[in-house]
Amino acid sequence: MTTSTTMTDRYAQRVATGDWESITREVDEYGGALLPQLLTREEAAELRALYDVEEAFRSTVDMGRVRFGRGQYKYLQTPYPEPVERLKQALYPRLLPIAREWWSRLGREAVWPDTLDEWLAMCHAAGQEKSTAILLRYGQDDWNALHRDIYGELVFPLQVVINLDEPGVDHTGGEFLLLEQRPRAQSRGTAFTLPQGHGYLFTTRDRPVRSARGWSAALVKHGVSVIRSGERHTLALVFHDAA
Repeated sequence: MTTSTTMTDRYAQRVATGDWESITREVDEYGGALLPQLLTREEAAELRALYDVEEAFRSTVDMGRVRFGRGQYKYLQTPYPEPVERLKQALYPRLLPIAREWWSRLGREAVWPDTLDEWLAMCHAAGQEKSTAILLRYGQDDWNALHRDIYGELVFPLQVVINLDEPGVDHTGGEFLLLEQRPRAQSRGTAFTLPQGHGYLFTTRDRPVRSARGWSAALVKHGVSVIRSGERHTLALVFHDAA
């Protein structure tokens, strides 16, 4: 994939097209929010094709074998492909104010520095050195169990997924799922169909919700519903590295 100033600007410009005030309000209310189109159809096809290039990945996980659901995903090796690296760099400063505000509400120390490179250096110094950007591939009857992508002591509280296929054309089913478990209350579920190339911002671990005592931390898990037909590929952008 070609590296150029034009392409570098292109990803940042796409991120900037989002109404970040509205995105912030939505993720505050629901724990997740739709982002603008971050990848073109052609770029999504390039990333899908990368799935079969073994040297692009550091490891492969069979979800059925480890009881994570059914399907397969692979951790991309660094250095990442251009769209992955540039989108992570462009998204981090947009997500950082949300993360800091959440931790302030919960009375926690917000440890994240101003740049992604500084934050990943902190992860590496703490022994979290493994790459965490993921390509996932689901076929018919595959699904992803509800889970959290934590990987170590240092965690960034927000992450992004991008659907690389067209819902209703390349696959049916495969809705993105969020399950929020609020203290002393019933759990709340949300299902969302991701348009091709669009990002979805959501909670990595927990998030602040209003309670009678002020703010409480609600645990949030995410997953994918059963693919009823076709094939679904997803790019997952996690903003901390793994131990």
